[in-house]
Amino acid sequence: MIEKTLETKTAINPFDVVKTQIDRCADILNLDPDIVAILKSPMRELHVSLPVHMDDGSVKVFQGFRVQHNDARGITKGGIRFHPEETIDTIRALATLMTWKTSLVDLPLGGAKGGIVCNPKEMSLGELERLSRAYIRSIFQFIGPERDVPAPDVYTNPQIMAWMMDEYSMMLGKPPQFGVITGKPLAVGGSPGRGDATARGGTYTIREAAKAVGLDLSKATVAIQGYGNAGYHAARLISELYGAKVVGVCDSKGGVYNAAGINPQAAFDCKAATGSVCNLPDAEYITKEDILELKVDILIPAAIENAITQANAANIKSKIVAELANGPTTPEADDILSDKGVHLIPDFLCNAGGVTVSYIEMVQNSYMYSWQEDEVHQLLDRKMTTAYNSVLSTSQEYDIDMREAAYVLAVQRVVDVMKMRGWV
Repeated sequence: MIEKTLETKTAINPFDVVKTQIDRCADILNLDPDIVAILKSPMRELHVSLPVHMDDGSVKVFQGFRVQHNDARGITKGGIRFHPEETIDTIRALATLMTWKTSLVDLPLGGAKGGIVCNPKEMSLGELERLSRAYIRSIFQFIGPERDVPAPDVYTNPQIMAWMMDEYSMMLGKPPQFGVITGKPLAVGGSPGRGDATARGGTYTIREAAKAVGLDLSKATVAIQGYGNAGYHAARLISELYGAKVVGVCDSKGGVYNAAGINPQAAFDCKAATGSVCNLPDAEYITKEDILELKVDILIPAAIENAITQANAANIKSKIVAELANGPTTPEADDILSDKGVHLIPDFLCNAGGVTVSYIEMVQNSYMYSWQEDEVHQLLDRKMTTAYNSVLSTSQEYDIDMREAAYVLAVQRVVDVMKMRGWV
């Protein structure tokens, strides 16, 4: 067992967390140290400075990154985040998780991630467009339909993807290169079903987990930390598809609780109108930390990294934790949740719906063809259900928890291909 020294009074480094999880997996699989060293080291990374003309006439320089972790199984794939607290280690961690994610759902892709240190909430549309185009100009030679395909992530959206696709196409001097990026609007090569794909895929894994633990979803209560795209759609879908009752939601400013249930659309409309769900009428205000400790059947962390730690894991009361966010639980917290008997659906399984439909979008762009939305949902359901049950079987076979099982399955697939290609 790896010595647990990550959680201190200082900030938790997400890349250290990922490397610790690799070490745990390596112990189970008895991997050679040379292989482990490769798995812990991103293959390529690019740091760029982006001067952008702001609306007030000034020029501001933003820092950006693109990390390609491993392309053994195929071209790399991963989102682009706009966040004021972005760091290179966060991007390295998320790129590594993308490698495991694409492997786990058995896509012919590797893992990558990008990001820009900025606060999009304080920028105009014009400033965001100029920043997006500057980023693509800087990483132009680093990406492409046959090299590395980005997608939306935290605080980026289909419009930003359209600008980036357009800039790449102009740099190349060719007609629209739809295949360079996914998560685009439908009119420029996007896929039906991409908008709620992350949440929809997550609810499919929750459905399977409920079967595994004997939980009746139609009578289940749910709390969701984070009410952006993934959190809102998770609330809507788990209510609409399975009849579960959402009793608590929160965003970065606070949260609300109502034992009688919260209408997902009303909470979304409240956030759009007032800036936060915590202004929802007829609900009790709670903090964004309180949401994690509510007595519910299903807890869905859908915000950012390191929400569940050694400090609060013992207070988690849910039967299922479904990680729609990337890296919301630290290794120390994993052990506590496992000891408590919590059934955890690990992040790179639970939130793999986004990259799965992004892959479907890539295929559609390549063939210049489009599936109907219900067909995309069926393809996504099949992929997510197969992946969940494969992880569950691996967990039972090795007598390990679900995260360890997901790592064993995903890492073994990557290592097998590395060996076939003669890398090790």
